[in-house]
Amino acid sequence: MAASVQGGRTGNLPAEANEFIGRRLELTDIAALLGTARLVTLTGPGGVGKSRLALRAAHVAKPAFRGGTWLVELSELRNPDLLTNTVAQATRLTEQTLRPLLGAVGEHLAGPPLLLVLDTCEHVLDECARVVTELLARVPELRVLATSRQALGVPGERLLAVTPLPLGEGDDAVALFAARAAAAVPSFALTEANRADVAAVCARLDGIPLALELAAVRLRGLPLDRLMEGLGSRFDLLVSSARPRPARHQTLRTAIGWSHELCTPLERLLWARLSVFVGGWDVEAAEFVCHGGPLSAEDVLALLVSLSEKSIVTRDGEGVAGRYRMLDTVRSFGAEWLAGLGEEEPVRRRHRDYFRWIARQGEAEWLGPGQRMWAERLTAEHANLRLAIEECLAAPEPETALELTGSLWYFWFACGFAEEGRGCLEQALGRVPEGGGPEHTLAVWAHRLVTVVPDDLEAAESVSTAYVWLAEERHLPVPALPLTGASLAVRGESARSAVLYGSGRQAPAGDGGAEFFQLMTLALQAYLLAGQASFERCASVAERLRRECAERGELWMRAWGDFFVSLAGIGLGRPDEALRSAREALTAKWRVHDRLGAAAVADLLVAAQAARGEDELAARLLGVSRRLWRTAGLPQLGRPDTTVFHREYERRLRASLGDTRFARAVREGGELGSEAAIGLALGGAGTGEDT
Repeated sequence: MAASVQGGRTGNLPAEANEFIGRRLELTDIAALLGTARLVTLTGPGGVGKSRLALRAAHVAKPAFRGGTWLVELSELRNPDLLTNTVAQATRLTEQTLRPLLGAVGEHLAGPPLLLVLDTCEHVLDECARVVTELLARVPELRVLATSRQALGVPGERLLAVTPLPLGEGDDAVALFAARAAAAVPSFALTEANRADVAAVCARLDGIPLALELAAVRLRGLPLDRLMEGLGSRFDLLVSSARPRPARHQTLRTAIGWSHELCTPLERLLWARLSVFVGGWDVEAAEFVCHGGPLSAEDVLALLVSLSEKSIVTRDGEGVAGRYRMLDTVRSFGAEWLAGLGEEEPVRRRHRDYFRWIARQGEAEWLGPGQRMWAERLTAEHANLRLAIEECLAAPEPETALELTGSLWYFWFACGFAEEGRGCLEQALGRVPEGGGPEHTLAVWAHRLVTVVPDDLEAAESVSTAYVWLAEERHLPVPALPLTGASLAVRGESARSAVLYGSGRQAPAGDGGAEFFQLMTLALQAYLLAGQASFERCASVAERLRRECAERGELWMRAWGDFFVSLAGIGLGRPDEALRSAREALTAKWRVHDRLGAAAVADLLVAAQAARGEDELAARLLGVSRRLWRTAGLPQLGRPDTTVFHREYERRLRASLGDTRFARAVREGGELGSEAAIGLALGGAGTGEDT
């Protein structure tokens, strides 16, 4: 992974796709501004290179920001109310808290100096201004580098206007065109013979980087002199027929329009239909959403390859796992074309229905060998899921929003998006009266499920009642009510909850939510038994949970079985067994991106290593544990016995190592990057930065 836990020193900057050309003066100016101002905004028109310049500047600035350099891409965001969620997710804050999220983000980012890059702010400008103002007030060591077509309007903001590349022989525009032309046509080289023509092309395109890159790709099918002729004639045609626009806007639209003219009719149609996606798409999604009329599903892959060769779309990854995306300016052009064709509504509806289907498939297969795949797939499709939810909320049939948001219970609950899920479910439930059909019941249950966090254990009790309704709607067996028991136990009413221990019925087949709930029954029984120090019985229930999960190939809930086996091992004085099970749990939790679960397991690793006499390692793991809990947005999980072990071993380690060694070891563990921290916990050296 390229990202680290905040405070883990690297951040989440993606690698640069190709060589960065020019902009030396701008990079120097940005570095100077970040040294004196807390908010720097790069302004300029679309296609001028703001995003690429910000990414390069952030890479250059990394050594100055020990808290990490974090990129928050906002071009995919349609609902400004989710901007804080987007910042939280980009900076690896797991949303498992009922506190105000912006406050949790501020606490999460506190620490060493860090840089937050907010890319493409103009369409959510007011919310960006509000969030940036609040974060700058809460986080003294924070610097923000934003890109926007206009200023954010925040006090203290410093602006840097990004202009087209300088024109003329030997300047940045010529260098960029030559580099991209050589990438498109390896035999191309800038020579004395063609330098004047290249300079003329750059001048015709006003030095706008996106226009230069699109034109360079055309050399795959045209020699340079023909490129110049065609560019000139089409400029004259398109500019004269266009409505009045700023000159640079006209230039960019004309360059994109020329690329559009050189596409085949089916390529143009696919380009238009692909504009409904946000955050990228895979081949299957494109085939479902974009087929119809003269464009068959079988044509889509070949056309995608062709559009990729023309640099209309870009591709990340190989094979069936590959994903495609468009630059915002190119996508906007396609969206205008789609509206002109009168196809916007039906294509957006197919997009919505495809992601409704994806959510249902994920629910059905969540408790199985494909769990990790589904966690990664839905995380990759997060922006598209958001858009589908917005479409459902706007649709006249409220049941579609209930179905989609409810079907995603596993994504909200297990993959770290509980806060966003609560908001989406509340919006969907607010559109319909109480007592609706099965979709309403599912959404009620899902909403109550995502309240199962330590901050709101009272609300968690109602999940059990909601599940009874859900089971009746789906004609499923009704299990015991473990969440009520867990809440009672946490409040010290263990005697009343003890009646829950005897549930021995098998989990019903054929429904992801029902199976999940039955497995959760076992996990919470183990929790209650551990709370009563009944460690042999806890281990027995946890072993059963592990077996039932193993039969399904399930990872997420099985890791809780490993967790409770480890907890019981510590209670029974078997630290080696506890260590093995805790490492198995951590491996699984990390694979499915469950950072809250990883934080809980880290507490057990502290206890296990301390019990084995590995005091300095245990202290470093204590630093890892503290960092993971802050990343999860929570203190330790309610009042489970892990916190008792946590306090006990912290006191013991401090007495064993002395205050100075203890504090240094804890600090070293807390400053590790995510991969290094997990490597340390799993038995590695735990040094170095993430890769």
